[in-house]
Amino acid sequence: MLKKLIIFVVFLGALTWYWQSLNSPLNAAGTERIFTISQGENAEQIANNLRQAELIKSVFYFKYYVKRNKLKLQAGEYLISPKLSAREIAGLLAAGQALSRERAIKITEGWNLKDIGAYLQNNQVVSSADFLGRAERPIKNWQFDFLKPNFLDDAPDQVDLEGYLFPDTYKIFKDAIAEEIIQKMLSNFDKKVTPGMREEIKRQKKTIFEIVILASIIEKEVRSEADMKIVAGLFRNRLEVGIPLQADATLSYILDDKIGGHTIEETKIDSPYNTYKYRGLPPGPIANPGLNAIRAAIYPESTPFMYFLSDPATGKTIFSRTLDEHNFNKSKYLK
Repeated sequence: MLKKLIIFVVFLGALTWYWQSLNSPLNAAGTERIFTISQGENAEQIANNLRQAELIKSVFYFKYYVKRNKLKLQAGEYLISPKLSAREIAGLLAAGQALSRERAIKITEGWNLKDIGAYLQNNQVVSSADFLGRAERPIKNWQFDFLKPNFLDDAPDQVDLEGYLFPDTYKIFKDAIAEEIIQKMLSNFDKKVTPGMREEIKRQKKTIFEIVILASIIEKEVRSEADMKIVAGLFRNRLEVGIPLQADATLSYILDDKIGGHTIEETKIDSPYNTYKYRGLPPGPIANPGLNAIRAAIYPESTPFMYFLSDPATGKTIFSRTLDEHNFNKSKYLK
């Protein structure tokens, strides 16, 4: 009888300890901590690591609970509070509610390198100085083993990566460095410019670099895809007959402003990027164009127009065939 009583007491004690081990926290006053399960770790290894991290009371009971309930603990990085019971921790790990090691960043069409750097710093990704210190390095100082052969070979060695950091939404690791982010953007550009597009550029006896320059101006000048195609054709017309592009966006690039129009004095600024003063394309892209602008630069719409302006009231693009017509539109829309 005494023996049975002892067995019962021991059993009751073990059951009580089991219940407490599973349903009460080890340290309700503790602070949250990161706990990592590596790929391939079994329940025993995980339980030992949890005990070592002072997150559970018993390795044995934790393992027993996991096995009894046929739980599959998922690899990942978890934020676990000691206020959780072993049962709750097991459920968390089995549900795979791991911390995301990634975050999303969104790079907008038409941003230049300074814009991207400011965005990354404001969103606490990397500092602007760190990003620009890499993105503004001359192309000749980069290794492009991760890209298609001959990518960027047609760009002058002294230019930087302006124009080639493709605008998109990216998932990056929270501890990503500037160079890794840049590589993602370059790789994306490399994929977006398809073999067919590259063949068309070659057929036109142009280079990707020239297309990116033109696309960057188009991106900053007009918004809609339809207008981009017409403006691309209009710019092609001007380039063919030797008329300066006269794009205000290039003046904004020089002056680092965001306005749509400039004074006569500003159109006389002596800079190779001033398309009022100098004919042809500027020496490099002025922004990072999106796919619509790149396509427009490759596949421009044939058009009789030689001039355009944007109506400040509506944002509508007003096209003209002649200078007289353009001057009339200026007096009508730019009062």
